[in-house]
Amino acid sequence: MNNFLKQTLASLLGTLFGLFIFAGVGTTGLLLLLFAAASSSSTGPVVKNKSVLVFDLSMNITERQPSAGEELQNRLSGVVQERMTLRSVLDTIEKAGRDKRIVAIYLDGTRGSNSLGYASLKEIRKALEDFRKSGKKVIAYGVDWSEKEYYLSSVADTVALNPLGELEVNGLSSQPMFLAGALQKYGIGVQVVRVGKFKGAVEPFVLNKLSPENREQTQKLLDDVWSEWRTTVGKSRKIDPQKLQAIADSQSSLEPTAAKSNGLVDQVVYNDEIVADLKELTGSEKDDKTFKQISLRRYAQVPGEQFGINKDSKNKIAVVYAEGDIVDGQGEEGQIGGDRFARLFNTIRQDDNVKAVILRINSPGGSATASEVMQREIRLTRQTKPVIVSMGDYAASGGYWIATDSNRIFAEPNTITGSIGVFGILFNGQKLANDNGITWDSVKTARYADSQTVSRPKSPEEIAIYQRSVNRIYNMFVNKVAQGRKLPTQKVAEIAQGRVWSGVAAQQIGLVDEIGGLDAAVEYAAKEAKLGKDWELREYPRESSFEERFFGGAVEDISVALGLEKLVNKPTDPLTTELQKLQQEFAILQKMNDPQGVYARLPFNLKIE
Repeated sequence: MNNFLKQTLASLLGTLFGLFIFAGVGTTGLLLLLFAAASSSSTGPVVKNKSVLVFDLSMNITERQPSAGEELQNRLSGVVQERMTLRSVLDTIEKAGRDKRIVAIYLDGTRGSNSLGYASLKEIRKALEDFRKSGKKVIAYGVDWSEKEYYLSSVADTVALNPLGELEVNGLSSQPMFLAGALQKYGIGVQVVRVGKFKGAVEPFVLNKLSPENREQTQKLLDDVWSEWRTTVGKSRKIDPQKLQAIADSQSSLEPTAAKSNGLVDQVVYNDEIVADLKELTGSEKDDKTFKQISLRRYAQVPGEQFGINKDSKNKIAVVYAEGDIVDGQGEEGQIGGDRFARLFNTIRQDDNVKAVILRINSPGGSATASEVMQREIRLTRQTKPVIVSMGDYAASGGYWIATDSNRIFAEPNTITGSIGVFGILFNGQKLANDNGITWDSVKTARYADSQTVSRPKSPEEIAIYQRSVNRIYNMFVNKVAQGRKLPTQKVAEIAQGRVWSGVAAQQIGLVDEIGGLDAAVEYAAKEAKLGKDWELREYPRESSFEERFFGGAVEDISVALGLEKLVNKPTDPLTTELQKLQQEFAILQKMNDPQGVYARLPFNLKIE
């Protein structure tokens, strides 16, 4: 028995010791591998002469960098979609235009699309136009193009479509989902308080179709975005916008031959044929499997100093990325936490090296309280240095609230903004509970002590209290817009009412100063701060330089080497897409944490397709 115990104990200790050594060696090896990759990434990847920069149109492009922890976790899991920031994409395209080793950009539309809105696509489109001005070519190839992919791809010198593909040119639509019937069926009571006849965010919970006001504003928004699409595409392809409208009215999609005969594409070719053309362009050998190339994400790691892209200066222009729903408190990954961003602006304000601030907003809004907390710090920052707003795809409601106290507001013509209105949603589960044998009783010391309960609907008196709170915050919102934009309060009241506007319409009514993207905002900020050419961009929220190097290029190299670079599969069937919309609706509700229950947000499911 003693021998058995000794052998068992020895075996156990040996196993633990072996695991310890294995873990130590594995960890050490991984760290050495990471540090080696980090060191090699400092010099950047090798770029062959006469290379083509490959831009995968399915790549996930966001405003902000992922956190170091998020990046490492995603990479090592092996299930991750390639990701770049919009700023990096624009800088990389500009760098390629100056790099003599790059002869062309290839827009690869064979893997699907990303989730970018039209405003962000407009900025990338402009960068590609500037690239073409350097005398280099842009070639686009796709299989099944929707309006979004084609909007970007149509900028190319050569647009090619697969013989089995098709091109969608049937206009834009928005199809919101309404939940009122389901909530009623399952016994979930809903009461709403709002200000603004166009404030459609509450409609999915109380109606089964669009209100006349919401239909009117959605139609105007779609018309503005569609008009810009036809004008921009028509200019690139030398097609009259009216002809594009006629095509959209007559058929839902174009077969390759019809797309070519209508001037929308230049070639109808297979993938191997486009590769052969690119091999010839790059001077590749016939025996080479493919053409000389480097991906956009890899090329982004090429140091830009030699091309005048990455400047080094003690004068900093801060670019603060506010992307996602605005929530009270610190917020999570992908959210704009009011307290966290307020603290960030406080830090920037006290940094003497930061001479100007660009607030890049890509948000549908959210918590009114969090918006006000942020707006206060932004206003204080403006008293010490210029604050310029650059609007992305969305900068509406709470997203517009935080933009009001700025020196200048830039937006793209197809930015979605405005929505100056507030609301509250009050749910109760009385019927659902009662139908299942659950009841409540209440004991209280004052009339409204249980007014926050979800066990019953709110009384008319309680609703009146909530409405007064909503009215007060709405009036505060309107006054802030009037003061910040130097507009009469009466005019703001007329254009507010929760109405959504396109960027071009917002400029016409005074909510936006200038049509332009992030680059235009940077240029204006440098001018406003009187920096000339002596400035450097600093992005916030930011990682430490070690983290950027360690978890950026290093992990990229390792994931490629280990075969971990996989793309997340996107749903292709309509039913799955609709179910995901439903999930998104409930996910938004979970993020709603305003302490007063009052929100300044876009309609939950405003999607342009």
